[in-house]
Amino acid sequence: MTDLSALFAPMTFAHGPAMKNRLMLAPLTNLQSHADGTMSEDEFHWLVKRAEGGFGLTMTCAAHVQRIGQGFPGQMGIWSDDHLPGLTRLAAAIKANDSIAIVQLHHAGMRSPTELIGEAPVCPSDNVEFGARALSGEEVEQLRDDFISAAVRAKTAGFDGIEIHGAHGYVLCQFLSPGVNQRTDQWGGPLENRTRIIREILAAVRQQCGPDFIVGVRLSPERFDLQLPEIRRFAGELMLHHEIDFLDMSLWDVGKPPADAEYQERSLLDWFTDLPRGECRLGVAGKIMDPAYAAEILSRGVDYVLLGRAAILHHDWPRRAQAEPGFKPVSLPVTRDYLEKEGLGPAFRDYMAGWKGFVAEDAA
Repeated sequence: MTDLSALFAPMTFAHGPAMKNRLMLAPLTNLQSHADGTMSEDEFHWLVKRAEGGFGLTMTCAAHVQRIGQGFPGQMGIWSDDHLPGLTRLAAAIKANDSIAIVQLHHAGMRSPTELIGEAPVCPSDNVEFGARALSGEEVEQLRDDFISAAVRAKTAGFDGIEIHGAHGYVLCQFLSPGVNQRTDQWGGPLENRTRIIREILAAVRQQCGPDFIVGVRLSPERFDLQLPEIRRFAGELMLHHEIDFLDMSLWDVGKPPADAEYQERSLLDWFTDLPRGECRLGVAGKIMDPAYAAEILSRGVDYVLLGRAAILHHDWPRRAQAEPGFKPVSLPVTRDYLEKEGLGPAFRDYMAGWKGFVAEDAA
């Protein structure tokens, strides 16, 4: 039997409260908030149920920091003080269950659907494929400032911290991409310029939110014209020099080799675990389902793991993994009724039905 004790060891951060274990709820799109971005009962219930289930840190879905940064219907908002009542209630409920409460801050950029935001989406540069227009220099500064304001709003609501979403081809990832970002000003060109907006956001959040506030960043190392050596370099710089408390590497599959043939002598995971990290904590997400596999990934040099689909299937995955020897998640597909019992509202159940093989077709 695999020793799972490392999964349940406490973990401190350089700032803010300690985690009671090494298990984070991954930020998961769920389409459950109201059209104006305010908190719904379904969104509240889904998240609080995971805190009740034993996750050491409960992270929200991507919460957009500007109205035009919305990436999908039913997305949680954090761009207005109108969102504060729901956010405040959520933070208190997560923390009441001895789970750290974190908001992920997001802007979809060119991936904001025109029909959702009512205008052309924005991007570091004009993008024909997505019908996106380039941000002006003033708009880039406003975008930066709106990420900072959203972090302050999260602190006001009582959250323990925030995660900056710099992954998956959304706007900050678009700045990082040498293919997407064709700017010639201080926000484009060399890597130092393409990372500038994230670095400036982080510096201001730390200054304005204080020493007891947890600050994390999510990066992904592939797709969207990203270059693995650049993301590896930036990950190392973030962990050592920019006062972040955790780095969340979203790998899609923690066991996969790099897509780039030049770097396949080791796994994608191993390109990041060997980086010096100082006091920063490094975690990964991507198809981690079984407790034994989670423990194996931890043993390979990360400090914590993030669970997505496993947490959808079992709100109490941490508690069951600790209490039940040999616990394994339920096999797919599952029924809509099963997902309802696990705390997913109708919109979330419909969304998961679009994932191939996740929901039994005869339960539609």
